[in-house]
Amino acid sequence: MLNLFSRLLDRLSEFLASRKGLLPLLGILLIFLNLLFSIFAPSGWLAQADLLLHIGIILAIFGIMLAWAL
Repeated sequence: MLNLFSRLLDRLSEFLASRKGLLPLLGILLIFLNLLFSIFAPSGWLAQADLLLHIGIILAIFGIMLAWAL
């Protein structure tokens, strides 16, 4: 199990090393989708909980930190 996780992490780091802006871009896209949900469907639970906003912010910050480290 540990070997599988190690290989997965190695492949993921190789993939993200050449695409350093991918995670922050996905985070910004999720934040923008949250804005659209808030405008067009404000009564939905996804817009009220701001789930995409929180996930987008975490993903963008993680992507910036990871790009800085790679």
